[in-house]
Amino acid sequence: MRKQTLAWLCNVFLLAVVAVAQEPKSNDMAGMDMSGHDMSGHDMSKMHEMPGMSGDGSAHAMHSMEGRHMDMGPHMKMTTVREARPGDEEKAAEVVEGARKAAAKYTDYKAALSDGYKIFLPNLPQKQYHFTNYWYAFEAGMHFNSEKPTSLLYEKTDDGYKLIGVMYTAPKDATEDELDKRIPLSVAQWHAHVKMCMPPEDRRREVWGPRPKFGLNGSITTKFECGAEGGKFVPQIFGWMVHVYPFEQKPEDIWSVERQAHNHMD
Repeated sequence: MRKQTLAWLCNVFLLAVVAVAQEPKSNDMAGMDMSGHDMSGHDMSKMHEMPGMSGDGSAHAMHSMEGRHMDMGPHMKMTTVREARPGDEEKAAEVVEGARKAAAKYTDYKAALSDGYKIFLPNLPQKQYHFTNYWYAFEAGMHFNSEKPTSLLYEKTDDGYKLIGVMYTAPKDATEDELDKRIPLSVAQWHAHVKMCMPPEDRRREVWGPRPKFGLNGSITTKFECGAEGGKFVPQIFGWMVHVYPFEQKPEDIWSVERQAHNHMD
């Protein structure tokens, strides 16, 4: 029981680090209010009532955004595709090269674990597992480094995990111009998960049921509707994200938006 409690506290801390990393201009972590925007003001003492659920609904958000029913609907915000400019393809190619360098080091998932990557929700069956480096997540909130992806994307195999891609992140309030400087928007589309209504405590199980009102698969998309149902409205959960599949050969497969949204969980 003591080990389980320590593990739970570690998970809460790591999720809090991710929240801080995705907040803009957070150069000083001292005195940071962890019950702020990302944590949505939930009572952290009650998190244990839903194993794996953080105060900002991170576990449910991961499950929802990777579900087979996830589409480009009202809960997913995409960056606008821009006209190609001179140098865009070259810049995007540099990012892919950085992704390939990072991926080459971590084809063996044990190497990723040794370098500080942690499996996010390892006990939840998924088509695609995120191995996240929380320090890299913090750094990504301030600057972009293609050789330090926030997450490595793996598929489960009979004897471990197979690396298929990487994920980069950016702060929630990053503008499209700022995202374009990281990876040209004529090539890649960043995505964010938005308009989530967290259920009241006595209705938490509804997020997993058919035709849910709550969560990122839910029918509720406005603060007014959410309040009427007794929920907590989260305008955006997590920062901006983009997946890169560097082992593919065609640009449309390397930067596949459809694969980002659909090629995940059962």
